[in-house]
Formats: sequence, C-alpha cells, structure tokens
Amino acid sequence: MAAAAAGPGPGPGAPRGAAEADGDRMGLTDLPGELLELILCCDVLGAADIGRVSCTCRRLREACQPRGKVWRERFRLRWPSLLKYYSHTDGVSWLEEYKARHNAGQEAQRIVASFSKRFFSEHVPCDGFSDIETLGCPSHFFEDELMCILNMEGRKGLTWKYYAKKILYFLRQQNILKNLKEYLQRPTDRQSFLEGAVLIDQYCNPLSDICLKSVQAQVDDITDKVRKVLRTRNPRHPSLASKAGEILIPEVELQRQVLDAMNCVLYEQLKYKGNELDYYNSLNSYIHQVLIRRTGIPISLSVLYLTIARQLGVRLEPVNFPSHFLLRWCQGKEGSTNIFDYTYIDAFGKGKQLTVKECEYLIGHHVTEEFYGVVTSKEVLQRMVGNLLNLGKRESTDQSYQLLRDSLDLYLAMYPDNVQHLMLQARLYFHLGIWPEKVLDILQHIQALDPSQHGAVGYLVQHTLEHIERRKEEVGPEVKHRSDEKHKEVCFSIGLIMKHKRYGYNCVIYGWDPACMMGHEWIRNMNVHSLPHGPHQPFYNVLVEDGSCRYAAQENLEYNSEPREIPHPDIGRYFSEFTGIHYLANTELEVRYPEDLELTRATVQKIYNSGKE
Repeated sequence: MAAAAAGPGPGPGAPRGAAEADGDRMGLTDLPGELLELILCCDVLGAADIGRVSCTCRRLREACQPRGKVWRERFRLRWPSLLKYYSHTDGVSWLEEYKARHNAGQEAQRIVASFSKRFFSEHVPCDGFSDIETLGCPSHFFEDELMCILNMEGRKGLTWKYYAKKILYFLRQQNILKNLKEYLQRPTDRQSFLEGAVLIDQYCNPLSDICLKSVQAQVDDITDKVRKVLRTRNPRHPSLASKAGEILIPEVELQRQVLDAMNCVLYEQLKYKGNELDYYNSLNSYIHQVLIRRTGIPISLSVLYLTIARQLGVRLEPVNFPSHFLLRWCQGKEGSTNIFDYTYIDAFGKGKQLTVKECEYLIGHHVTEEFYGVVTSKEVLQRMVGNLLNLGKRESTDQSYQLLRDSLDLYLAMYPDNVQHLMLQARLYFHLGIWPEKVLDILQHIQALDPSQHGAVGYLVQHTLEHIERRKEEVGPEVKHRSDEKHKEVCFSIGLIMKHKRYGYNCVIYGWDPACMMGHEWIRNMNVHSLPHGPHQPFYNVLVEDGSCRYAAQENLEYNSEPREIPHPDIGRYFSEFTGIHYLANTELEVRYPEDLELTRATVQKIYNSGKE
C-alpha cells in the first residue's frame, strides 16, 4: 500500500537510469509530518476524502488520527462557530465530535421536516417540542444546525426556516428561563440589575445575539467616558483610582461630581433621552436596544444609570414610583427611613435631581411615603415584565400575541401562583386554540389556589374539553378542487401577490372560499353587505405585509403590478419558495388546493411574462 501511495514505477520500455531516477522521487507518505498535515487540511478535501485517505496506510492513518490537527481543521472548516465551545482542545477527539455534529444535523433536519405535517393546521403547541427536550445529542450542535437552516441563502426553504425558527426560539427560551430561575435564587446582593434586564431582553428576543458580556462591555465603555470627564474636573477623584464597583465613595460632594459627569456624558455627549414620542414601543424596554438607540423609558434608563453610578462608587437605589420609575440618592445617614433624606433622580428626564414635592409634581398627584421606598431586583424585574405585559395586551397586528405570551412566561417564572396571570395565560391559550391540555392543567392549578374562581374555571374547562373532542373527530384536511362547479366563480389562486383596491396593502393569498364563511356578527361589523356582491362572492385568506392576516372579498383584490416578497412571520407556514413574482405552496397547502398551482403559473405567464415579451 505504501508503494502504491508513493506512485507507479517505471514502465518496461523506460530508458536506462529511469529506475534510479524514479527511486529518488518522493511520494505523499515520504513528506514531513507537518507538510503532510498541511496538505490534508486543504479545504478542497471533504470528510469522506479524509476517511478514505486514513484507510490507505499506517503513515496516513497516523496523520489523520482522531485527536489530531487534520480532523480539527475539518471540524473548523465545516462548523467554525462551534469552536467557541472548546476552551481546552487537548484530548478532544475531533473525529468523534465531527460525527456527533453530523448526526445532530441529520436529527435536526428530520424534526424540522416533520413539523409542517404535524402542525400545519394549528400553532405549534409547547408539548409539540417534547421530542426535542429528549435529544440524544449536545444541544449546541442541534442549535447550530437550526442556525444553518435559517441562514440558507435565497428564497427557498421557507417552510424549513419557519419551523427551524420556532424550534430554536423554544430551545433558547427554555435555557434562558433556567438562567432566570437560577438568578432569582441567588442572595439579593448578588442579583445585578443589569443582568436581570439582560435576561428579560434575551427571553423576549431569543434569536438575537444578546449576552451579558457584550452589554456589560458597552456599559463599561460609557463608564470610561465618564471617568475621562471626571479626570478633567477632579484629577484626584477616588473613582479614577478604583476598578468597577470596588469602593463606595462616602463624601456627598464627591458623589455629586460623579453624577454631574454622568449627566454630561449620557445626555450631552451621547445624547441619551427618554422616548417621549414613541413611549409604548417595546424596544424601549430592551436594554440592548436602549444602548443601540440611546433612548428608553424611565425603568430601562434607570437600570443603565444605576449600573454606571455603582461602577463609579455611587450607591443609587431603585424606587418603584407610580407611573414613573425613579432612583434615589442618600443625602443623610445611610439606610435612613426618612424620605426627605434622599434626592430623587429622573434618568428619563436627563438625570434631573428632584425633591419629594417635585416627584409629586412629576406625576400630578400626592402619594404616600411607601412609594418612595427602595425595591429589590426582583421587584424591578416584575415592573419591567409588567410593562411588557401591558404592551402585549395592546398588540393588534401580531395575532400570535408573542410578546404577551413571553411576558406571561416571565411573570409566572417569578410568581408561579399568581391567580390573575394564570387565568390570563389560560384565556390566551384558549383564545389561540393551542395546547388545550396545558389549559386544563392551568385551570386545575387556579382552582386549587383560589376556589372562588370556580365559575370562570368551569366555563373554560367545559369549552376546552369540547375543543379536545372536536380535534379528535377531525378526519383530515378539506380539499378544494377548482374544477368543482361550486368553485367556478373563484378567480384568484394560492400564491399570487395581490393589492387591496380600497386599503392599498400588499398581500399573498393562502386560502379561499367560494363565499364568505364568517359569522353574521363579523359580516355586520365589517359592513360586507355594502359591497356590490356582498357576502355571496369568493373570499380570500391573505397574509398582509404589516404582519396581519385578513379575509378579503374578491371584488376588493387586484393583481399587484409590482409583486414583491411579503414580510409576514407566517409566510413559511404556507409557502416553500418565493419565485420573484409569486409564492409556491408547500406540500401541506398544496394538498388542500391541489389544482391552484397550474392556475397560478398560467396567471403569472399572462399578467407578468406576456408584458415583458
């Protein structure tokens, strides 16, 4: 085998001396070990090539040993983002790691492919992820494959991307929830306000690259800018000599110098401000967005302000003031219970320092002394989550109520026996028609906590059981053939990009009915009878570019003269690809409308391609 690897010998007709010359030629196995490894690490070789090479002879098998450089480089070339999980690479069997990652990728693809068939007709319930929770492979390998699916280029694989995103969302949220519970179990003095804010941010944005380390680095950068200003004003200030949070400065005047420097950097140099114009935007509550956009609401700006102050030796405390979160700064004896011994700081109002009376002017009414008291990190998180809960209730276009669901999860992680929020969660799941078994569990828990809720609980239990029974009776999807006589008036087909004549929105059709199938109340509220053809015309289910789902009358729709992608979160639930002019239905949608694709292609040829010719 070694001779074969070195190359063929001279032929019988070779001139004299050819044998000697051939003997001087070097084969692959004669190369120095480092050079041989360098060749085998070439990116044109695949894992299968390395496997075959290693079976050739002992020399090459040694060069391709499982713990060696060749397999490590193969792993790095294929999955570069995974190397961060290996702080110590000595002793790692890179061949085994390669196999494990490859197997995890196949398992991830199998599960993603199964989701569309299993959950096309309903939102993916939380118990739909049960097989993912018992994976036989490292979770970071599984997540990496999901990210590979999400990062696929082009406009194909939309259904795979849709379910890969949902699975990744679930996995990361489960991990963040564990971190939050661990955070809440720590002693109060080890619960960083910044870390708590990051955990909330991560849970509501699990697909974003948010980590405490990067957020802390940005806060440290602001802190360094404050030190530079402080150095110009007082070169001997004790905050300049200490590292972050090492000492507390006792002198009030020195503390004042720190706060003045902070206000200069935050509000004058960096232009941070309270977001008065778009106060109810959820981005104002996410600490990484506050740092990017340099704006927020009182509580998020207060967490940033408090963190910087503490790193510079000034102890500020959070105050759960009604309608407007504040910080307090002690001017008297430390730990004083006298509310007049404190100055109150409005981080939303450019760090303005307020008296007790000015705090009341801020919100327009008198409050009792208890509202000036300091609160714990858990209570700060409760208020942050409460803000998100209120925003989630205000949502109108997001019909999955994702923010409301996420904020309820966070609230109940902190207060699992809160009957009011448990009931809200049960009603939300019931309204969305998802996870009825979980609804029954929640209702049973509510009944045990508060028997006086038996009326509301009983109503929801009855209707949830009816929902479960109806689901058992479902025999399969309804199939609509365009060739049926009752469908002869249906003009448009699945996947076409349309425009609403009256409201002007762009949308894509993902379903149709030969006549309006909504109830009398909806027909009355939407004033359908005012249309020339009323409810007795085809109606279409459409995904709208603003993220909503609507039910539009045929006479109100027209072909879009400039078809483009519809940025709707559920687009992958129904379609597998965007061709540049129309969408292609995925397998599950095509089963329900088996004859639409032919009409869609004919329409595209007639409306768009004929014009080009």
